[in-house]
Amino acid sequence: MSPLAPDPRLGSARRSFFERGAAPVGAVPEAILHSWQRCQRHGLLVDAQPAAEPLTDNRLRELRQRRERLWRQARPELDGLAAEMTHSGSIVLLTDEDGWILDAEGSAGFLDKAGRVALMPGMRWDEGTVGTNAIGTALVDGRALQVRGGEHYFAPHGILTCSAVPILDPYGQCLGVLDVSGDARLPHVHALALVRQAVAQIEHRGFADGLADCELLRLHHQPALLGSAREGVLGFRGGRLVAANRAGLALFGLDRQDIGRTPYEALFEQPLSRLADDGVLLDRQGRRLYGVREARASRRSVATPGPTAPLPASAQGPLFDTGQQQQLATAGRVLQAGLPVLLQGETGTGKEVFARELHARSTRAGKPFVAVNCAALPEGLIEAELFGYEEGAFTGARRQGSPGLLRQAEGGTLFLDEIGDMPLALQPRLLRVLQERELSPLGGGKPVKLDFALVCASHCELPQAVDAGRFRADLYYRIADHVVTLAPLRQNPDRAAVVDALWQQLGQGHALSSQARAALAAHAWPGNLRQLSACLRTLAALAEPGQPVGPQLLPADVRAGTPTAPAVPASGALEEIAEAAMRQALAECQGNVSAAAKRLGINRSTLYRRLGTPRG
Repeated sequence: MSPLAPDPRLGSARRSFFERGAAPVGAVPEAILHSWQRCQRHGLLVDAQPAAEPLTDNRLRELRQRRERLWRQARPELDGLAAEMTHSGSIVLLTDEDGWILDAEGSAGFLDKAGRVALMPGMRWDEGTVGTNAIGTALVDGRALQVRGGEHYFAPHGILTCSAVPILDPYGQCLGVLDVSGDARLPHVHALALVRQAVAQIEHRGFADGLADCELLRLHHQPALLGSAREGVLGFRGGRLVAANRAGLALFGLDRQDIGRTPYEALFEQPLSRLADDGVLLDRQGRRLYGVREARASRRSVATPGPTAPLPASAQGPLFDTGQQQQLATAGRVLQAGLPVLLQGETGTGKEVFARELHARSTRAGKPFVAVNCAALPEGLIEAELFGYEEGAFTGARRQGSPGLLRQAEGGTLFLDEIGDMPLALQPRLLRVLQERELSPLGGGKPVKLDFALVCASHCELPQAVDAGRFRADLYYRIADHVVTLAPLRQNPDRAAVVDALWQQLGQGHALSSQARAALAAHAWPGNLRQLSACLRTLAALAEPGQPVGPQLLPADVRAGTPTAPAVPASGALEEIAEAAMRQALAECQGNVSAAAKRLGINRSTLYRRLGTPRG
């Protein structure tokens, strides 16, 4: 990307406001000017160093625990956007409703640069502390916002261009903010559109398990978009609108202040029972809306869909070819018999999608599906997160304790993803719990009996990890009664069918040109379904209304027709190649483990365990 030329109007506007006390109306966006004026009223001195005091590690862990539900709902979009941001030199951040940064992912190089202005986990980016910025100002205004370079209040923040969108719960209350930040010298034309789309997915996921004592109505003018994040979702209790997503409010020209005040009769001229006839309702303007009615909530799942599963398992059916259907049937019989299933496959091959479909087809389908990414859990908290803890078990523990993720899966299915990255020291405890189906929380407490079906997954070949001493043999034999190997996308003989099925789910009703479809089908997709899904979501965000998506919108490597990937080496060689890549990345990052892990797209703890890297 070519650097942007400095905007002389912005420099002039800053001098006018900060030196002469004039209001440069029209020279900067209205939201920016109002924010500058608020910052002055707060007593912030533009030439002062922004006050920035990071949370301690214990306080940050406690904050993340309190916001665990938000983090889990947002994680798929964090992962998907982070993959895009790595290539564009930007980062994606998740904050809570007070502006505390919970997570930051993306370009390792820009993470380091952002850290120099304290844009990192454990810092608070509210407007009253750090002045005009996309996160804090979006929280004040309650709407999406982009703040470019010198539009930030404090001069050091002028290196950033930030695009932020508030995340709302079904009741219209703010949960936090999703933000993409990058180098202000580069254009960020589509950043805000991508963040809006990601937030729509997060907010849509908030309705996935239904709402207590609430009837949900899913609506759209186009029936093909029912089930997507573009559908309108309205929740009624006692004949009154008590919950809605943005798309649902937009259908009727409402805003979130209307939640709790609008009766059903003000929106529709027909009763809800009319949907049972032909799936159509007429609103008060006589418009035909296609809809689905959901009665009172029945909790279907504790965990949220992963990055390769943006829709429920039932919507993923077209992605399972004949061979995979046979794998599902066989693995389902094994799981039904009370035996564990191990999924092996490259990153992005859809292991979590497969596991969710196994759960959906089982007799436990009405119970929780709890997905645990063993590589993504904070390293110092893995044991507490998995097994739970009693009050006061450690510094920063929640006052009421925590049941732990294993107990959340009671009666349902526990999915341990990337189990090969679990610390060796923790594996004996997991083995004992799986053998005895009983656990004792940290800090004491009575042993608790467990009942769940077990599915594990790993991108690395666990037998080789056993041979290398990184994984216990007894734990491997406990979880590998039945092994399913998922083939990479490049080996699928009909990738065009995969592209079509995913585009139907993610394309938001846009058409895909034949040239773009052919290029997508021909690409090797080393990141498999996850990479393809991220690319399709981006295309949907960039598409112009009424215009088919053409090859000009494709990423450069896809548009250029990257040749099919070479044959995969033997599994033993893969381990050697992986370790060599890790050592090379570490050397190129001058020993910076965090930067090397970001470059490789893995967790720092994986680098520590695989290479024996000393911790600084």
